[in-house]
Amino acid sequence: MSEANRGVASSRVQMEHYTIRVKGHLDPRWSEWFQGLTVTQTESGETVLSGPVPDQAALHGVLNRIRDLGLRLLSVTSLPEGDPAHEEECEDQTHVDV
Repeated sequence: MSEANRGVASSRVQMEHYTIRVKGHLDPRWSEWFQGLTVTQTESGETVLSGPVPDQAALHGVLNRIRDLGLRLLSVTSLPEGDPAHEEECEDQTHVDV
């Protein structure tokens, strides 16, 4: 691979998709404040924030905002590459309960 091609390959940003669950309901209008993540309320009294996150620093930024709002963090799930549409059904999710 030429030096020019390596620069192009390394400049592509591979966004990871996450699903973050918190206790309580947030209005979907919070989406912009949470870096454009989709805000979905569940019947069980939780809110799910989901979507692409560009890097670990951005993920920590979202988690800091959750903390700043005093929300109880329930879980953070990293979805397999290329399969963001199957958040609940995917068996190979990396899931961390907190």
